[in-house]
Amino acid sequence: MPQCTPTWQSPNQRVQLYLSESLSVLCQLPTASVDALVADPPYSSGGRTAGERPAPPSRKYVTGGQKLHRPDYRGDGRDQRSWGYWVALWLSQGLRLVTESGYCLIFSDWRQLPRAIDALQAGGFIWRGLVAWDKTGAARSPHTGYFRHQFEYVLWGTKGKCLKAPGRGPWPGCYRESVRQSDKHHLTGEPTQLMRDLIQCVPPDGLILDPFMGSGTTGVAALHEGRRFISIEQDSTYFEVAKSRIEESLRSTS
Repeated sequence: MPQCTPTWQSPNQRVQLYLSESLSVLCQLPTASVDALVADPPYSSGGRTAGERPAPPSRKYVTGGQKLHRPDYRGDGRDQRSWGYWVALWLSQGLRLVTESGYCLIFSDWRQLPRAIDALQAGGFIWRGLVAWDKTGAARSPHTGYFRHQFEYVLWGTKGKCLKAPGRGPWPGCYRESVRQSDKHHLTGEPTQLMRDLIQCVPPDGLILDPFMGSGTTGVAALHEGRRFISIEQDSTYFEVAKSRIEESLRSTS
């Protein structure tokens, strides 16, 4: 199978970054080469109608007239059926790439959770459960008649058996971590500390694959926690944001 060349990699090759569409890279990576797949894909959950779904993410997800000066991104306009099919498609490639008993962690919001659960299993992973991310009382609510949309979810599963991890687990089933603007480099970015906590399931010096790098938060977390990292991002602007953050993390952890 032909293998592609990273767009950028660290001198010690602990980090490899690809500027490309995910599936085109995933199908060229070597089988059983990564210890975990950790993904925060576009949710495609903003917009209630077919007319609203293709709108830029900055219109669908940024509320209250905020001007946060973060670029939009592509791939967020699928309906639920096509989104579920797409997730199963790249997860089936991820299954080939993850080592036996390796982990798969996927972020989802409440709207896409049923489809994401189906797609995880359609991709071939064994669904093991959900981890809740409590965004605290600062999470937004559409108006005063709503309960807050305070939680997002991490579906987790394994390729085959879930092995014991002496001295490293068990890990919490819920993490409470607010979104801080100073730590948010993407329109829908996750907190760095949350990612550092989640990747504790990956063995020390293990290799994490992130098919949707965004601003590189998973890579930053991986370096600070002594893990290796390979990732793909199709947007050149966010690729450069991620590369800059990862280079800074390499300097601070060397």
